[in-house]
Amino acid sequence: MREIYLDNSATTRVAEPAAKEIYDMLVCCYGNPSSLYRKGLEAENRITAARKSLGKLLDCDPAQITFTSGGTEANNLALLGVAEARVRKGKRVVTTAFEHSSVAAAADRLEQLGWEVVRVKPDAMGRIGAKEVIAAVDESTVLVSCMCVNNEIGTILPIGEIVKGTRRKNPETLIHCDCVQALGKLPLSMRRLDLDLATVSAHKIYGPKGSGALYVRRGVRVLPRQLGGEQEKKLRPGTEASALIAGFGVAAELACEHLEADARRIADLNQALRCRLLAMPQVVINSPPDALPAVLNISVPGYRSETMMHFLAERGISVSSGSACAKGAKSHVLSAMGLAPGLIDSALRISFGRYNVPEDVEDFVLALREGICALAHR
Repeated sequence: MREIYLDNSATTRVAEPAAKEIYDMLVCCYGNPSSLYRKGLEAENRITAARKSLGKLLDCDPAQITFTSGGTEANNLALLGVAEARVRKGKRVVTTAFEHSSVAAAADRLEQLGWEVVRVKPDAMGRIGAKEVIAAVDESTVLVSCMCVNNEIGTILPIGEIVKGTRRKNPETLIHCDCVQALGKLPLSMRRLDLDLATVSAHKIYGPKGSGALYVRRGVRVLPRQLGGEQEKKLRPGTEASALIAGFGVAAELACEHLEADARRIADLNQALRCRLLAMPQVVINSPPDALPAVLNISVPGYRSETMMHFLAERGISVSSGSACAKGAKSHVLSAMGLAPGLIDSALRISFGRYNVPEDVEDFVLALREGICALAHR
């Protein structure tokens, strides 16, 4: 049975060069990066090289990058670390109602600690305008946190407009962007976007799980969530996961090389699938037309997500019902859009990646048609 992996928004297959780099680090360049002898310096040099590669992909000074264990830790560090550092300036945070759970949960924690959290809702098409976010900013707002690309429906937020409008309304407000789903798919420039903080993760760009990073603009104060070491400028202390970081660096290099070609190929796959699905009256497309092509969210009313996913899995096809972090729970993204329960309960997320081919689209559509027919009689 041919494997058809269409859940690249959950995670990606590690690119072979990145896997080889990780293996070499584990068995050959295994020194502690903080040690002063040769093996330690070799490991430190590999981390420095990875920081430079990621800096190139993000168009920022590599010194502004702090490596973490992943996107969740980076998002928590951004929200909770900024809030603790700036509590005397105000206690208001503006975010959206369809952020990743690591941002949403951090915002919930701040609310429990007495902060005011404003969650801007998307419209029925899954879009959030810059005006809505900017309108929520006031003189007591210390942080705005908005994702660049929504992980369930692919909405691309107008981050540039949000930043400019927020700066005009309250120059003291810091701006954080969860760029996990955008990295390697859209050109990202920290210099051009004028962000204060940004989160990225390795395993969304064909790197290893367990490695992420937080970009922090020079001069922005963030209090660490962990204590006990000098590593990563004391912002993320503890012995660095040098093998994973090195693999992240190779994946970042490859992302720079493949970004345009990947974007064109994925856009073609998305367009082909949309055309096929529009011809199926049983299917509703939930992603807006201008969503990131890597993500396509659909519903098949009358067929529960879990049931259809199992049917597809039996045919070697991997898709999801939403964010992997939700563990199958009802999508808060689709709920925030105000979609009907029948659409939410039958949602499927198809997400394309570098290794998908046109045959994957054809086989998925064929299997979906079979599932609609077969499951209707159960």
